[in-house]
Amino acid sequence: MNKKVAVILSGCGVYDGAEIHESVITLLRLDQRGAQVQCFAPNIPQLHVVDHYSGDEMDGTRNVLVESARIARGNIKDVKELHAADFDAVILPGGFGAAKNLSDFATAGANCTVQPDVLQAVQAFASAGKPVGLMCIAPAMAAKIFGAGVICTIGKDADTAAALTQMGAQHEECEVSDIVEDEKHKLVTTPAYMLAQSISEAASGINKLVDRILELSAHPAA
Repeated sequence: MNKKVAVILSGCGVYDGAEIHESVITLLRLDQRGAQVQCFAPNIPQLHVVDHYSGDEMDGTRNVLVESARIARGNIKDVKELHAADFDAVILPGGFGAAKNLSDFATAGANCTVQPDVLQAVQAFASAGKPVGLMCIAPAMAAKIFGAGVICTIGKDADTAAALTQMGAQHEECEVSDIVEDEKHKLVTTPAYMLAQSISEAASGINKLVDRILELSAHPAA
């Protein structure tokens, strides 16, 4: 039976939403491996809107769910509708949206909180012993989801790693092409564009993450 995987997006675009390359690579790899995929996003306003051409903040507001629908080609649901019992695993691509919309790590650092609907959804997977994949900056949420002692990576950025450690996570340095697995929590993380200099570099680790998540989902918790 094909595995069913939920993917939680955080908008559309690296500076204020989900990193598009990371998201598409994830969706492509899941499809190549025969998984059934459903995208989700919180139905909330973005922290702010960034002009991806100039890099400047823009006036106006955008909705995380509406923007995420661009990546999902409209096939997306409110994360409030995500129930762990319906899926075998969940994956969260990165992009600043993970630190601005799914959490407030971008502004609060180690004192951050995770958006309540997202936290409830992902913690349900953790409680059920189902695998969770976090990439790029998304592992900044790991300690809030799993608690102190969780093992994860954001690559090699010392300041970000220090914030994760302050929150109670155990950070392991990792190359862009590799993954870090916390066997106890069935958490798989990879640096992606925290380190990647090209889309193929990002894909090298993301593909490993997706493959490992699917392997872990084949062995449900006892």
